[in-house]
Amino acid sequence: MNKTVRKLRPSDYWRIGEHESWFQDMAAKGFHLKKMGLRFVHFVKGEPEKMRYRIDITINKRITPEQIEMYADSGWDYVTGHQYFQVYASPVERGAPELHTDPAEQSFTLKALGKKLVFNAVMVVAALLLTIGMLSAIWFLDGTPTFVLVEGLVIQQTLLFILFIYPAYISLQAALSIHALRKDLIEGKSINHHAPWKKRYRLNSVITFLFTIVAGLSAIVPIGQLIKSNTATLPEANLDLPIVRLADVEQNPALVRGEAYYMGDDVDWSNRYTYNWSPLAPIKYESDEHGVVPGKMWGDGSGEYSPSINTMVYQLRVPALADNLIADLIKRYNYEYSDDDFVETKHADLNLLIVHEEDDFKEVFASKGKAVIYVRYYGYADINPVIENIVDKIKLIAE
Repeated sequence: MNKTVRKLRPSDYWRIGEHESWFQDMAAKGFHLKKMGLRFVHFVKGEPEKMRYRIDITINKRITPEQIEMYADSGWDYVTGHQYFQVYASPVERGAPELHTDPAEQSFTLKALGKKLVFNAVMVVAALLLTIGMLSAIWFLDGTPTFVLVEGLVIQQTLLFILFIYPAYISLQAALSIHALRKDLIEGKSINHHAPWKKRYRLNSVITFLFTIVAGLSAIVPIGQLIKSNTATLPEANLDLPIVRLADVEQNPALVRGEAYYMGDDVDWSNRYTYNWSPLAPIKYESDEHGVVPGKMWGDGSGEYSPSINTMVYQLRVPALADNLIADLIKRYNYEYSDDDFVETKHADLNLLIVHEEDDFKEVFASKGKAVIYVRYYGYADINPVIENIVDKIKLIAE
């Protein structure tokens, strides 16, 4: 039984002359065309033979038995087809006449295909523009592109968009090339059945390799995020994690854990920590913690004193993103305050420190090396314990 071999196509099928030349060269090496697919072509290994191959266009994607018989009577045997492209073969020694002896007449066989490819190109370009608009909204609508990038919220969509660009380009190129080919045929220029294909074959191999890598990454990134993501109830005891704890800020032995407002998946979401991963932030934590000091009341008489703290932690793969990430965090979580309310201060153990205080609400943004920590605290404690706890925690992930 003859062995079947798969080969990557040298280019797209609308490059008719290149494919005809390739099929002929392969036959001379003993690889005879059997089947065409979207990206690969199947050959049967046999004896080297001098063959001629010709590609004919059928807009209905099917060829009738009558057409096959008509071409066979002229010395051309039907081999296979893919979409609109049908392939015929004839041994050189047979001396069969060309399928199309009049280039101008052959141009009419491409007219319907040209219209179809133009329509496809218009639709693909429209879809591409729509995708650009949607992707731009995700990236820039709230003005926090670094945050979006670090969180990994748009990486998969961007990779999928990159995958879409090449087919869109090919669709447009196909319409233009078939139009140019029709023009040449109308002017009496025949298709070059020995067109060079090796350079484009190498280019197509590189593009296919890169295409495969991007496709793989578009699948790996969300799977990695799903596998690594984990949420659990925050233990009352200290953990060796870069999370600022409420007890360390309040420094009040009377502080106890607040009542769980919502329990789901065995997690107290009022007192929880979440670990996440993204390609640009291999370590990400977010925590919420609520407490109560029995017998102590809020100054406005609204109820029992119940301080809370939220911590967001990032270890960045690219330290240069730290300043932009802090700027984006300020913008994303600033609902009512002026930029002037966020004050940059100096600290010997931090690269950047920005603080914001409004009565019992305090925010601290800090970076050191690869690490960024953002803390929101509601309570009566001074801001200094918040800063000093950040300094201690940030050392765990700064390098």
